[in-house]
Amino acid sequence: MTTTNQSASNIPSLGVGTFRLKDDEAYDSVTMALNVGFRHIDTAQIYGNEDAVGRAIKDSEVAREDLFVTTKVWNDKLNKANFVDSVQESLTKLQLSYVDLLLIHWPSPENGESMEEYLGELLRVKEMGLTKEIGISNFTVAQIEEAVSILGEGVISTNQVEVHPYLTNEKVRAACDKHGIVVTGYMPFAVGKVLKDDTIINIADKHGVSAAEVVVAWELAHGLVTIPSSTKRKNLETNFKAQTLTLDADDIARIDALDRGDRQADPDFSPAWD
Repeated sequence: MTTTNQSASNIPSLGVGTFRLKDDEAYDSVTMALNVGFRHIDTAQIYGNEDAVGRAIKDSEVAREDLFVTTKVWNDKLNKANFVDSVQESLTKLQLSYVDLLLIHWPSPENGESMEEYLGELLRVKEMGLTKEIGISNFTVAQIEEAVSILGEGVISTNQVEVHPYLTNEKVRAACDKHGIVVTGYMPFAVGKVLKDDTIINIADKHGVSAAEVVVAWELAHGLVTIPSSTKRKNLETNFKAQTLTLDADDIARIDALDRGDRQADPDFSPAWD
């Protein structure tokens, strides 16, 4: 069975997201994704589906060492009192002894804890062997700089942020690039919006592929990791197949030009975006 490409770090460049998927829906999506060939599964404490994801992984025939599993610590756990326990609880639900990547989900600790405190806990969890790599999510340029000043260069594996043709997030991507941090782009389809875009449909027609394949191929062409989600096997297969699509420079430039700052994920605790 085909496996996904590796990015500049050890993160497989194409994964499957599980945001908004619950119970059997999460179980079925991960099961189908593994059958299609995905080996990178992304979840989070707040998604409420770590147990379903864990069951799907356990019930699959894929060896643990062939999988790359990511989870994220939620805002109310970003402190010395709760951080490690929350990760151990995640591992229990996932039925794993470690995750491959652990992220700070938002730089928005519920009780105003310092970044030094929660990044210190993140590093501690890595030293305990509960995760192989550590990273951040939804961090702004200033927060990336602060995080690197706390942990040092080469420690942060990725910054997982919203990236799609309508929000190319270039300032954050440039800041990550400067520090050798891989960018993981979530919501690549902007909740389906970009799949209806005339430019993307036009490029898809030119290559004889779907709009989704074009969007995923665009993310991969920029060296991003991306984690589209789907509950339909056909869509999972299409997303996976995007790895074989090569866009030309004109295609990429036309998609880049669609940027309009159209952010989908903007909860009230979000940082001041760049």
